Amino acid sequence: MTQRLQSAMLRARLDSAALAQAVNVDAKTVNRWLSGRVPHRRTRAAVAQVLNESEDLLWPQTRPDLTPGASATAEVQSAYAHRAEIPNDLWTSLLLRAEERIDIAGYAYPFVLELLPNAADVLAAKCRNGTRIRMAFADPDCLHVAERDALEQMNGTLPGRIRNALNMLGELTDTPGCAIGLHTNHLYNSVFRFDDQMIVTPYLIRARGYQHPALHLRKLSPHGIFTSFAEQFEQIWGSATPYPQGLSRELSA
Repeated sequence: MTQRLQSAMLRARLDSAALAQAVNVDAKTVNRWLSGRVPHRRTRAAVAQVLNESEDLLWPQTRPDLTPGASATAEVQSAYAHRAEIPNDLWTSLLLRAEERIDIAGYAYPFVLELLPNAADVLAAKCRNGTRIRMAFADPDCLHVAERDALEQMNGTLPGRIRNALNMLGELTDTPGCAIGLHTNHLYNSVFRFDDQMIVTPYLIRARGYQHPALHLRKLSPHGIFTSFAEQFEQIWGSATPYPQGLSRELSA
């Protein structure tokens, strides 16, 4: 880890004495850092600013939640026993504030298109302003949907729920920047990504969508659970087929 500090000092063209003067410590103190000692938090922030580097990059051992395989993570912002308990204000805030991307994968999730009276129009406007939107629904005609319907004891209504959600898309189906796909995957959770925030709902057997637990995640590291679910979305998306059928627009990222 001391090599990172040394490399940053070389890039900034600062020796121990110059860095010490910049952050108001003794040069011997800087040499101790180069030997492995970790500065106090306030000093770390000052050094990172002087070197124009991330504090996490210089001393990653100070953030165990950001290291691969760490037992703790700060990426979980909140947890809910049921998706239905997520405040509507949180959903709408995530949707309205997203600027770069919105990625959603699940079975039907019509509630997303009911968050606002004109949700589809809002999403279409976002696409025209540069937001990339990808929405993966389950193929209502595939065998797996019938199996899921039976598992959740929905009495044959799941295919209709999916078709209803697709019908609610309106102009989104042909808005540049928005891609709709149908998948045939066995899902173990739904993913709702809004830039670097995400709602994930792990599935419980024989439970309906609104009854599943939910996690609100914020991306802090390429090694966290946020990235794990983001990669899962990409795998689902990679197998999706365009909707409507024959749509020429690319499904790829």
